[in-house]
Amino acid sequence: MIIVIDGPAGSGKSSTARAIADRLDIEYLDSGALYRTATLIYLEANRDKETFFRLLNQKNISFYYEDQKFHVAVDGESVTNKIRTGEVTKSVSEVAALPRVRSFVNNLMREVVLDGIYIAEGRDLGTAVFPDAELKFFMSADLEERAKRRLNERRKNNPGLTLEEVKQNIAERDLKDSKRQADPLKKADDAIEIDTTNLSFEQQVDKICLEISQVLKETE
Repeated sequence: MIIVIDGPAGSGKSSTARAIADRLDIEYLDSGALYRTATLIYLEANRDKETFFRLLNQKNISFYYEDQKFHVAVDGESVTNKIRTGEVTKSVSEVAALPRVRSFVNNLMREVVLDGIYIAEGRDLGTAVFPDAELKFFMSADLEERAKRRLNERRKNNPGLTLEEVKQNIAERDLKDSKRQADPLKKADDAIEIDTTNLSFEQQVDKICLEISQVLKETE
């Protein structure tokens, strides 16, 4: 069974999906981390696409969720922290827009969810990756609120970061995600939209958990 949460950058889908996975004791799948892993390989290939695609097919990418953290390894070496660097963040939209990369990551995710109950979050899961998902959510929030949340997340590692910088970065990411040719960011027609602008974190988790619990009861 697969449950998906889509939404733009900073909408809270990652932290929400992790909290739901912990509360309901189900598996968590972070599609963004997989695109970041592909981006790391792209940078290691010095942005040469021919070399990159060859390496992408050769590398063994593994991942798991433990202790409220999504872990990723490449050829047995952890890259969980490496994929969160500023350099990777700046290039991930470029790499994620490549159709071959999207196909690669989508296949990785489809293979892993064949067994068990998963909650996955991303930007096009309900429309392109898992169109037949049992339950779909689309999380949104206004730009100001999303920027504040993202700033709070990153202030510890980047104390000089400003709200205006974060707002600009998110606005640029929104534009790239919605305009890309391959699987653009958009709400699935059958997704439940959750506007989190004026919701507390606990409220948004409670709201989605209630919907999921009802579906799980129906499938028992």
